Amino acid sequence: MPSEPTDRARALVRGAYDLHVHVAPDVPERRIDDVTLAHRCAKVGLAGFGLKSHYTSTAERARIVSATASGVRAIGTITLNRAVGGMNALAVEIAAREGARIVWMPTVDSPAETAGRTEPKPGDKVPLWARLQHELRGLGLGIDAVEVTDGDGALLPETRDVLRAVARHGMILATAHLGRDDTFAVVDGAFEEGVATVVVTHPEFTCQNFSIEDQVALAEKGCLLERCLTTPHSGKTTYEHVFDGVRATGIERNFFSSDCGNPDYPPVEDGLAIWADRLLEGGFGEDEIRAMVVDASRRLAG
Repeated sequence: MPSEPTDRARALVRGAYDLHVHVAPDVPERRIDDVTLAHRCAKVGLAGFGLKSHYTSTAERARIVSATASGVRAIGTITLNRAVGGMNALAVEIAAREGARIVWMPTVDSPAETAGRTEPKPGDKVPLWARLQHELRGLGLGIDAVEVTDGDGALLPETRDVLRAVARHGMILATAHLGRDDTFAVVDGAFEEGVATVVVTHPEFTCQNFSIEDQVALAEKGCLLERCLTTPHSGKTTYEHVFDGVRATGIERNFFSSDCGNPDYPPVEDGLAIWADRLLEGGFGEDEIRAMVVDASRRLAG
């Protein structure tokens, strides 16, 4: 496999948005800052990117970054971890008024993500975010999991409040790192509350690992499935398994992002083009790739 994207792949993804990136300024170390990324996107022909933070709203920051590189737009988001109050409809309401487009369910504080709440064993590879969780807990800062359902699996009232705020502002709801049962509960609740666009985030991710049957069921409910480059790139799944999910759920129900930004991942601005090369190798046609990488991301970006 080529070490960097081919010219063909670069051309295929021109005009796309990478709606899932982690860049500086941030709490964990990142390989690039948002302003530099905006200029690199302009150079390679990308339309923009979604600024994701595990800890704060990026809505105000996105508006500033969007003014720094001609033709490139940064999209603000908020992730409902403990740092913003968890299932906090007020935080969503304020982020929406600041211009946020995407609301992520919990990531590092998802009940399904246990590495930050269980003591690592000798030799365990502890993710950057989990190390931070342990450090904060050592300072006496309580970081409990952000629950979205009760003991019977029903949505909590505060989760319903969040979903109503998302619907009211026409925002995108992304399931982030929720486990299987919570994801299905949130998806059903979101559509009940009038959310128009629900994204299932990296369904192959370790703490989720949805079966192909689950992926089909979520697509049939009306969800879009977001395929993140770093999931197969880091060995959490295989490219072929991702492609099996795409084929099972249909081109129109899938889009691609990078989830890049960690220092050991590929350059953020290369992520979508790397995907295009992998998709070509997987037997997908150019029209299919443009539909899933360019057209779908532009619709979501609004």
